[in-house]
Formats: sequence, C-alpha cells, structure tokens
Amino acid sequence: MSLLAEDKGISISCDASQPMPVKGNHVRLKQVVVNLLDNAIKYTPEKGAIQLRVLAVNGHAVLEVKDNGIGIPPDALPHIFERFYRVDQARSADSESAGLGLSIVKSICTAHGAEVEAQSVVGSGSCFRVKLPLAKN
Repeated sequence: MSLLAEDKGISISCDASQPMPVKGNHVRLKQVVVNLLDNAIKYTPEKGAIQLRVLAVNGHAVLEVKDNGIGIPPDALPHIFERFYRVDQARSADSESAGLGLSIVKSICTAHGAEVEAQSVVGSGSCFRVKLPLAKN
C-alpha cells in the first residue's frame, strides 16, 4: 500500500508498539486493513497523511486508520457500510468502484466478532476503528 500512497505523496505512519494476537483468518483480516488503507489513500489529497495505530483496550485489539482526507458528510455516515452504497458520484475518487469495500470490511468484522465504526468531518478526514477480541492464551 505504501507504493500507492507514495504516488500521491501521502505519508503513512504506523504505531504498533507491541504484538496484538487475535484469532481469525489472517487473509480476511488483512483484507480489512487493505480495504481501509485503500479508501484512505483514495480520499486523501496529495501530500496528505494517514496514520495507522494498533492498541489494546479492555481485552480488545483496536486498529485505527485515520486520514486527513475529504471526509464523509454526516447524512452519509450511517450508510457507508451498506453494499453498493457510494457517498456521491461526483465526490468519488474512483468511478470504477462498486461501493463494496466497506461492506466487505463490515462482513469480515462481523464474522470475526469484531466491531467497526467510523467518525468523519467533511474537509478534515475520517477515522475508522476495528475492535477485535484479543486471543486468549
């Protein structure tokens, strides 16, 4: 994903100071990360920034993907995880997109007992959080 960001001059930082063991299908969980990063890159302007952070909170691993992109309007936010939903054709950075990326993220999270949520401010960016139970030893 760094190469895609590099093409737009977007910096990606990652704060994952310690391992966060979780149970799940690593291919599907990787798809969650890739989809969230891909969206952040698409909707962050040139020379923007994306921050990934992984932390433990109350027995859960939390992944945050935060950008300083275009943001999501408040009326669209409740619908972004719906299949085929696209905020606005004119705002879309990728006219080929089918509007499935975030619904795939939601279904993978649900299958893994995880929660996913988003916060956003138009013109300031978005923050997506995935909260997944930590694996028991």
